Amino acid sequence: MRLRSLGVALAAAAALIALPATHPPAAAAETPLSQGKSATASTEENAGTAAAKGVDGDTGTRWSSAATDDQWFQVDLGATASVTQVVLDWETAYGKDYKVQISEDGSAWTDLKSVTGSDGGADTLDVSGQGRYVRMLGVHRATQWGYSLWEFQVFGTTGGGTQPTCGTANAAQGRPATASSTENAGTPASAAFDGNTGTRWSSQASDPQWLQVDLGAAKDLCKVDLTWEAAYGKDFQIQASADGQSWNTLKSVTGATGGTASYDVSGTGRYVRILGTARGTGYGYSLWEVAVHTGGTGTPPIEGGGDLGPNVIVVDPSTPNLQQKFDDVFKQQESSQFGTGRYQFLLKPGTYNGINAQIGFYTSISGLGMNPDDTQINGDVTVDAGWFNGNATQNFWRSAENLAIRPSNGDDRWAVAQAAPFRRIHVQGGLNLAPNGYGWASGGYIADSKIDGTVGPYSQQQWYTRDSSVGGWTNGVWNMTFSGVQGAPATNFDSGPYTTLDTTPVSREKPFLYLDGSTYKVFVPAKRTGARGVSWPANAGTSLPLDQFYVVKPGATATTINAALAQGLNLLFTPGVYHLDRTIDVTRANTVVLGLGLATLIPDNGVDAMHVADVDGVKLAGFLIDAGPVNSDTLLRIGDPGSGADHSANPTSMQDVFVRIGGAGPGLATNSVVVNSNNVIIDHTWLWRADHGSGVGWNTNRADYGLRVNGNDVLATGLFVEHFNKYDVYWSGERGRTIFFQNEKAYDAPNAAAITHDGIVGYAAYKVADTVGTHEAWGLGSYCNYTSDPSIVQAHGFQVPTTAGIKMHDLLVISLGGKGQYAHVVNSTGAATSGTDTVPSKVTSFP
Repeated sequence: MRLRSLGVALAAAAALIALPATHPPAAAAETPLSQGKSATASTEENAGTAAAKGVDGDTGTRWSSAATDDQWFQVDLGATASVTQVVLDWETAYGKDYKVQISEDGSAWTDLKSVTGSDGGADTLDVSGQGRYVRMLGVHRATQWGYSLWEFQVFGTTGGGTQPTCGTANAAQGRPATASSTENAGTPASAAFDGNTGTRWSSQASDPQWLQVDLGAAKDLCKVDLTWEAAYGKDFQIQASADGQSWNTLKSVTGATGGTASYDVSGTGRYVRILGTARGTGYGYSLWEVAVHTGGTGTPPIEGGGDLGPNVIVVDPSTPNLQQKFDDVFKQQESSQFGTGRYQFLLKPGTYNGINAQIGFYTSISGLGMNPDDTQINGDVTVDAGWFNGNATQNFWRSAENLAIRPSNGDDRWAVAQAAPFRRIHVQGGLNLAPNGYGWASGGYIADSKIDGTVGPYSQQQWYTRDSSVGGWTNGVWNMTFSGVQGAPATNFDSGPYTTLDTTPVSREKPFLYLDGSTYKVFVPAKRTGARGVSWPANAGTSLPLDQFYVVKPGATATTINAALAQGLNLLFTPGVYHLDRTIDVTRANTVVLGLGLATLIPDNGVDAMHVADVDGVKLAGFLIDAGPVNSDTLLRIGDPGSGADHSANPTSMQDVFVRIGGAGPGLATNSVVVNSNNVIIDHTWLWRADHGSGVGWNTNRADYGLRVNGNDVLATGLFVEHFNKYDVYWSGERGRTIFFQNEKAYDAPNAAAITHDGIVGYAAYKVADTVGTHEAWGLGSYCNYTSDPSIVQAHGFQVPTTAGIKMHDLLVISLGGKGQYAHVVNSTGAATSGTDTVPSKVTSFP
């Protein structure tokens, strides 16, 4: 805990005493509008420094944040106010650079004042603006700690601006209704919404019970009227939801006495329900009528659903010139490695004859059936490397999903490298993973797929296959890893490339878009444990209609995206490039964030791209985060610092989520991905500090860490992380597991001194913190290619504690052509690499 220094206390007092006479007096003479109001914050250091402490009028209590930048503290004044002054009484951990902002709705913010070079103490800011919400947005901290405020005081007068109005119409009347139970056929749920005060809904005589209405679309909610029958609810909650599953409590009522009562509420939702927790009588709950009024803040809700935008190409077997559509996109995207084009082909169920869909950069092809066999291609879905003289090592950023392919010559060709998933595919034949001519290849990933014939990786250096079925597997170069794959070859890592696990401990397939008749829906597969083989056609999971998604199109702002999330919508990013001037905040359990066509998020001005709260079941899938030219602290953060909740029943997952620093231009980020939540599933990610392209150099695209795992019980399946300035993976959570890891160390390390730390030359590719007691991993490879200084001898590829709880299986290190060497494989174990021959040095079991 940080203690308030005497100097800061005196400075704060002096600042308040020395206010010019023209300033309104501070808290001693005038009660701030903010005092005692509802306060929230991006993070709280601990329970003793909650947001509420910053507006309680007690200068001996404080709010403090986690120790990172991009933190905020916000107060809801309860009504629109004309704000004239804001006083920030900083604790020792103060903000050096920050903004004070105002908002009418808590989503769209206007700057009142930008402060740079603050020296702490009490900052008294004269401002002018109208709004209900006021916040401090921290940009840079002055200390290594977080931001900490003894008091955040807002002065002004209420009543300014346009006041919200609440409609008199009943938005619930005649709408579909459901209930947890009904007393009998004469008291259905619909009777409480029929406009007839002589009919009623009544429940069974037990707690809890609920009554729910579907308003048909998201509404801005402002008041709910309840007309109780004699059997009333004593304690109950009024709740709202975007999807009818995840609920936000708008009002908690205790000690009610029945009769007719009206409740002012503030929130948005499509569904409204009354959740009774304690009855007022020995009977059930019974309501003559429920009326829902809308209008609220006057800000219209964001509508879900809608069209999929210009870069989603939806076709069926009768589409004219279908082959030409594929060819036109491929011609544009074949060699556009760092271009801005993004495309998604969606194939309606049916049979497509004689098609060869060649898939270039930032292009995805997916079937719209519930099962792969619903969309049959008698032809090919092809990735080759003619654009790069038969070298497939740069065939990144593309995907195929949810299709059946009967290859025209018996084998489909999918010659890819990193970030090119092949998911939920039925290949009615064989699969060739090498380019034409068997040139170099560096992939790749298959999941939830059935290949009737043989898979031939041939020149592929490494590959991971999960929860699939293969007719056979032939060949392989260095590291071929399998988990839950029927027909996989047996482990032979001591003499060959194979590491095979019979099952995958925990998995959940990626959400996908499909057509239910003519209606788009997103299917969210259920979690599997001990999985082996494909998940279909059983298809356990949940379907979400598209109107529960904000369909994000190019030009959308982060403010609108966050407003949609706050409203309870999921996100479907259509193909495009999205610049973000603020962090996307995912705070609701079970939120789905799904990208089409490698939708790309670029944080501007040093903000983080996305933060996910420490909640259950968030699904992140199918998008790319590209670092901006101003350094971001963390591009993707899952869970707040210090997160500790158990999410084992419903973990958060990130799947086909890729990160790039540089290559498309200068990019900077201290951390690519930080996982603070427990039980997270990391299923196929490529975190890449660019070694080629634009904006590449040891400091030009500086990025210290690829993946940092602080949460416990995190599982990574298919982990590709390359070229970071320090540790590529740093794992400090307990009971972590990784199945397959591929790595290259940074090519451009200028010399051994630049990567020497703690007396060790080179940062391990995969470091398990010294404090960790239990960790296990299978099928890990690290390669060095020190082109700037080939004389570098890296101490080891892997660094782990030497304890009984640490179990590492099938590790290898490789010097690519003798450009640098490894002295050991893991810690001080394993033979050194040597010479110019690209030959692995292996350890099959450690310790």
